[in-house]
Amino acid sequence: MLTMLAQTALGQSAQPVGRFRQPTTQVGAVVEYELTFRHAPTLEVIFPDSSADFKPFEYVGHQYSPTRTRQGQSLDRAVYRLRTFDLAPEQQLSLPVLVLRGRDSLVVRTAPAAVRLRFLAPTVDADQPPVLRATTGLAPVETRFNYPYWLAAIGAVLGLTGALVLVFRRRLRLRYQRYKLRKNHAYFLAQYARHIERFALSRSITNMERAITLWKNYLTRLEDSNLNSLTTREIESHYQHHPAVSQALRVADRVIYGNLLDEDESPEIDLAFEQLRGFAEERYQRAAAGVQLS
Repeated sequence: MLTMLAQTALGQSAQPVGRFRQPTTQVGAVVEYELTFRHAPTLEVIFPDSSADFKPFEYVGHQYSPTRTRQGQSLDRAVYRLRTFDLAPEQQLSLPVLVLRGRDSLVVRTAPAAVRLRFLAPTVDADQPPVLRATTGLAPVETRFNYPYWLAAIGAVLGLTGALVLVFRRRLRLRYQRYKLRKNHAYFLAQYARHIERFALSRSITNMERAITLWKNYLTRLEDSNLNSLTTREIESHYQHHPAVSQALRVADRVIYGNLLDEDESPEIDLAFEQLRGFAEERYQRAAAGVQLS
């Protein structure tokens, strides 16, 4: 009824025409639908855009052509690119065209245009199903690096290492402390013996002073004290007037500060060096034993 009213209002020739450019299509393939409308130049025509209903097709795109007017008749033309995923053997489409006449508007639809769906898969007879071909041979598969297993193995190794460190941390720390004590003590003995040898060759008070300073610095680091900043009396008090320390330091002060160096005092100086080295050995043994017990 609406089409008849539109034809009456617009004239018999003013009817939009829609057609598919291809007679067949495939599922998912793009098919072109051409829409043309010949009308009087005084009419204002609006073609459908992407928001229109193209069912059972899906809108892909379109291309409009400018209006052409010849011999008192205008031609509007558009090509729509569509595709379908419907499996119906034949599918139809009819599009609306809006015609404006002053304050009034009129919707005119095209006659349904049809396109056939072309199937690529062979038709299967339900009574005679296809014969399945068995393939029992093994297909070659490319070897791939197993990242999850390697990551899991690395995580397990790191976890085991961490657990061992936590379990043996105390033992490792004590072993490192003993190693550091032993290394520092060996270095002290070597440097101390070098200063004594230089003093014996040169009889220089400077070499004796260097030996005493080395002894103080070593005990300062060994016992974490401020021994190298103390005077002789303060050192004697610190070690509770240990006989060897008191005697050796007083001989050293007499030689260094009193400048009393002669051949008669050589045995006493050698004894002072031996006393200080022996005391350093004693303090080292005590420190090493304390580390082992802790």
